[in-house]
This record gives sequence, structure tokens and C-alpha cells, in this order.
Amino acid sequence: MTTAIDTDSQVRIKEIVCDVLELEEDEVTDSSLFKEDHGADSLRAIEILAGLEKEFKVTIEQSELERMVNLDGVYAVVGEAVAAQK
Repeated sequence: MTTAIDTDSQVRIKEIVCDVLELEEDEVTDSSLFKEDHGADSLRAIEILAGLEKEFKVTIEQSELERMVNLDGVYAVVGEAVAAQK
């Protein structure tokens, strides 16, 4: 189940990801891979997850990290977490 999130949330997610990865926003596309394209390691992935949980006041299982390989994956995971909170 994928729940779409609004554009404002997508912008905020991208800001969080870019901040953690220490990248400019124009360097990251919805489909660019955090690990392969941007050199992110597992610690960065956990930092992204923690930042998203804090920002959106949701709980995201660490098992979801395997889906959170790019922005599209993060949007889907956050959308599902937000929908589950309602």
C-alpha cells in the first residue's frame, strides 16, 4: 500500500535527506540512489530515518530502510507511516 504525501512534505523530506547526506538539493533526484550515487552509509540511513520520525511524528521500522534507497522510496515509507498514524 502506497499513500501519496503532499508536495510540502516531499520538499521537507528532501531537505532532511540532503541535510543528512550533506548534499545540495539539486544533486539529489527522486530516483538517485543514496548509497550508490551519493556514498551514503548505513549510519546516514539511520540518521535520515530518525530525522523523518522526528519531523513527521511517526515511527518507522528499521526494516523499512531497505526500501528507503532513494527519495521515491522514502516518500512511500513516510506516506505509509503517516497514514498508519491516522
